[in-house]
Amino acid sequence: MLSIFGTARTSRVLGIDFSSTTVKLLELSRDDERYRVDSYAIAPLPRDALTDDPTSYAETVGAFLEELLSRTKPRANRAVAAVSGADVIIKTVVMPAGLSEEDLEAQLTFEADQYIPYPLDEVALDFEELGPAAGRDEQVNVLLVACRQESIDSRVDAIEVAGLVPKIIDVEVFALERAMALLQSQLPISENQTIAMVDIGASTTTLSVFAGGEYVYTREQVFGGKQLTDSVMSRYDLSTDEAGLAIRQGGLPDDYERELLGPFREAVVQQVSRSLQFFFSSSEFTQLDRIVLCGGVAAIDGLAALIETKMDTPTLVANPFADMSLASRVNVQALERDAPAMMIACGLAMRSIQ
Repeated sequence: MLSIFGTARTSRVLGIDFSSTTVKLLELSRDDERYRVDSYAIAPLPRDALTDDPTSYAETVGAFLEELLSRTKPRANRAVAAVSGADVIIKTVVMPAGLSEEDLEAQLTFEADQYIPYPLDEVALDFEELGPAAGRDEQVNVLLVACRQESIDSRVDAIEVAGLVPKIIDVEVFALERAMALLQSQLPISENQTIAMVDIGASTTTLSVFAGGEYVYTREQVFGGKQLTDSVMSRYDLSTDEAGLAIRQGGLPDDYERELLGPFREAVVQQVSRSLQFFFSSSEFTQLDRIVLCGGVAAIDGLAALIETKMDTPTLVANPFADMSLASRVNVQALERDAPAMMIACGLAMRSIQ
């Protein structure tokens, strides 16, 4: 078992969201009864960061993160990051009731090879007792989480290169679950509601489903905004940076909407529909109450409305900052633009002030 992968709360921290193309950092505090954004940054990673060499990745990303920190100057020096994807396994297992934490840990470690398809010396494990198992008085449900050690190490090393102290390595779907509490004004969450959170990033789209505010399902697929960026680069002979800026800020030729953006929105709808079909076919759920879009692609004009029409389900774009106050140095317009992409960073930063 690895303590840094634990669930313990800590004092003031920076939430740092590492994706394949960007680094996002966020520092929150309490302002009376409201959260306050004290500092934040989001920036594309340098191209040489995308490497399979963990040492090279840590050095490049850590140096880049250090540069971001020098610009934002947060007060916190301890960090919470997260892992996701195929390297993370989440299982609910049934164990005998009444075991001490040490005995439960020993039992789970002994039985872990039943649930984890990797050699146990290559993974980190953590667990949390959830409560009595339904209809089984002498047993309890235990949430077991496992992750490949190298995925954790790459984040820990990058954080340390930047001069920060890695405090907790979380799981992205749990960070999203935590951040859902920030959407109350947009999304009243009742005990019975089933909500699909669709996180559309540059290269992956992740569907996470929550019932009554609790995680029940997650699935990741290879699809994201890079497809639109590549199309814009090819059609208009632009660099990656130029294409990304033009998509966000406008100024592309008149045929962009018809020839590129419209088909891309339709492709997003198809990906969301396919992911939901997988979810319904593998669970007892047959419908959703709402769909929430987050990630960098979520704010594309017309996307939420199109998904709502095609899926016949109320759909909104997440804004975790809607009810927060902002420190004077935070750029209001930039934060509003980036808000859908900051859901995971929000869930991570909340670890210090829940």
